[in-house]
Amino acid sequence: MKKYIVSALVTAVFTALVPALPVFLGKNSVSAENFTAEYSNDGVYKVLDVPTGEVLEVPVREYVIGAVCVEMPATFEEEALKAQAVAAHTYAERQKSKELKNPTPELCGAYFSNDTSKYQGYFTEKQAKQYYGENFGENYKKVSKAVDEVIDCIITYDEEPIISAFHSMSSGKTESAENAWGTSVDYLVSVDSSYDRSAPKYEDTVTYEKDVLKYKLETAFPSVNLSENIEDWVTVNSVSDSGTVLTAMAGDLKVSGNDIRSALSLRSACFTVEYSGETAVFTTHGFGHGVGMSQYGANAMAEEGKNWRDIIEHYYPSCTICNVQCVN
Repeated sequence: MKKYIVSALVTAVFTALVPALPVFLGKNSVSAENFTAEYSNDGVYKVLDVPTGEVLEVPVREYVIGAVCVEMPATFEEEALKAQAVAAHTYAERQKSKELKNPTPELCGAYFSNDTSKYQGYFTEKQAKQYYGENFGENYKKVSKAVDEVIDCIITYDEEPIISAFHSMSSGKTESAENAWGTSVDYLVSVDSSYDRSAPKYEDTVTYEKDVLKYKLETAFPSVNLSENIEDWVTVNSVSDSGTVLTAMAGDLKVSGNDIRSALSLRSACFTVEYSGETAVFTTHGFGHGVGMSQYGANAMAEEGKNWRDIIEHYYPSCTICNVQCVN
């Protein structure tokens, strides 16, 4: 369980932070035909190792295995792992296409880095050994088998790799990209994910004493004015159908639910707040931004006998699963 919590936190960092959104939402113009040819040319991803500054050439298969190791617990069902592998592969291809068209100078020719605050997580085999410990052999074999069965597949929309967003668990319905990030994406819309309500720590509470809440709000919002009454410090204005707080007041400032989530380190922007004396109690549902594939939802679907294609078609409606020729 401890290992899962670490993995979930890594997942949340990848999928939730605002700096990563341009990576997701950047438009590229690689058609399916050209995409296949481009993919087949080298069979590697260029990854910037931030600590050393070295650009590593990582075989596609090795990279996708390493990404799944970081982003989803190996204890999950194989069909869920396959769905995660296809999502991770799709993310990498979209980012590669973006960098080939408009290189980011800081990446020094790489397609992405191992900085998980900006890009998808990735373990080398050595890091996976350290992470899994005595369970490395069993877990790495299971993840590798899942990846090998779907390595030729990515998800496309309008003949381009999609923004394959994912999160740990939703509030019971996934959130639209428009509500979460302010940008509408045809296939990142709200879908049912009621399985999530039975996930571990689906509901979580965080309690802040008045002085701590004051410090956090003033740090996050330097221009905020807070009255003497703590009950005026955070109030919810509007909520989406999925439960995401769209707008709220932090003192005299109108902010988003994600702003509050970041300021107070909440598990999701699906929250309510209650006050008791000099304390504020925040109750959250789900974990992550709620957009795209719910990992717990994917696992529950797999437990019910759904396959990885069913999972992807459910969480990314209107998309196509596209075969590519993988050359390692």
